[in-house]
Amino acid sequence: MGGDVNTFIQQVPLEYFIILCTLLFCLGVLGVLLRKNAIVILGCVELMLNSVNLLLAAFSAYSGDGNGQLLVFFIMVVAAAEVAVGLAIIAMMYRNTKSVDVSIFNKLRG
Repeated sequence: MGGDVNTFIQQVPLEYFIILCTLLFCLGVLGVLLRKNAIVILGCVELMLNSVNLLLAAFSAYSGDGNGQLLVFFIMVVAAAEVAVGLAIIAMMYRNTKSVDVSIFNKLRG
C-alpha cells in the first residue's frame, strides 16, 4: 500500500508541489505578520510547518528515500508540542487579560 502512495505522488509533477508549498508558506507568513489574534497566528505557524512537511515528503517520494518521510514524522511531533505550549500560553493570556490580541504583549515589557 505504501508504494501506491509514492507512485501517485510521482505522477504529479514536482513543480506543482513546489508551487503549492510556496503559496501555503507565503500565506502562513502573511497571516503571522498581518493578524493580531494569537490563535490565528498559531494556526498560520502550523500552516507554514505543514507546507514544509509536504514539500519534504514530496522530495522524499521523488528520490525514493524514506528518510525524508521519517523526518516529517519528527517535525510533526515537534509541531504538536509547539501547539500544546502555544495554546497553554494563549489560555493564560486570556485568563489574565480576557483577550487573545497579541498587542497586549507590549504591556508586559514595562
